[in-house]
Amino acid sequence: MSIEAVSQQMLIIFMLIFTGALLYRKHLVSDDTSRQISGLVTHLCNPAHLIHSALISQADIPPYQLIAALLLILLAYGILLLCSYLFPKLLGIKREDQSAYRLLTVYGNVGFIGIPLASAVLGSSSLVYVSLNNLVYNILIYTHGIYIINGSVNSTSCHQHTDQPKAQKKSGSPFRLSVYAKKILRFINPGTVSALLTLLLYLIHVEFPVLITETLHYIGRSTTFLSMLVLGVAVGQMSPRHIFSDFRLYPFILVRMVFIPTLCIFFFRFLSQDTLLIHTTALLLAVPAGNLPLILSRQQNAETKTLSQGILLTTLFSLFTIPLVTLLLA
Repeated sequence: MSIEAVSQQMLIIFMLIFTGALLYRKHLVSDDTSRQISGLVTHLCNPAHLIHSALISQADIPPYQLIAALLLILLAYGILLLCSYLFPKLLGIKREDQSAYRLLTVYGNVGFIGIPLASAVLGSSSLVYVSLNNLVYNILIYTHGIYIINGSVNSTSCHQHTDQPKAQKKSGSPFRLSVYAKKILRFINPGTVSALLTLLLYLIHVEFPVLITETLHYIGRSTTFLSMLVLGVAVGQMSPRHIFSDFRLYPFILVRMVFIPTLCIFFFRFLSQDTLLIHTTALLLAVPAGNLPLILSRQQNAETKTLSQGILLTTLFSLFTIPLVTLLLA
């Protein structure tokens, strides 16, 4: 394990965030620009990055091993989803902040931090499992994540119109069909489509022309800076005192970033003999909160102060928590 490589990656993240905050303070990037960049990342850059990772993968693992890996990763996210509903209640989080804590619990920075971190700590052979983790992540963030964000944005308007569906229900099934169709179509987006396409590419091993792979590469590589720029703009809108003011985030960070990864390391050993898969999954559980939920929230004009606080603090504390977890992987 290279502690130096881990620390260097964390410092790069802070420099990119600081760049975004500085650009906002200097009025070179506006709040509206940040929302436009958020849409660019979610609809183009992040899907291109995910597909490109499958196209360049050199891993050749049998389908049954791929399915076993997916099942373990799904179990890990199932644990996180359960914890995301327990943590806000145990910590006494205010109702308006519970959505942010749920997003912070489930969605870690498994892309920008996870890929180079796993490569440095576990070797390049772990990247196939990192890609599978990103696949599950993207399916969840563009379904469950959007559901949580929309719920926090529309909770007030939903209460105001509770009687309207009841009145329209009498008109018959066409209305209900249209409602269900809209709910299904809401989950068909570039994120879910690209995630499913990525899984298919892993299974069939199709070779694409260099023109396509390189185009996806250049689009996807911009995800890192643009997403950190969005986080930097959110940080630039907060005072330094506000960033560290939510004291409930500290026990949350300890449990989410140390206790859960440590517990999963020992628990997964009873379920799989694939040490590399176990270590990769556990390591990705230890990464700080990802900023894609922030990007999606800004795109939906949701409140992002608590979310920005959590992302920044988990990233800061990951300088200490990730080396601690990696010591248990030996």
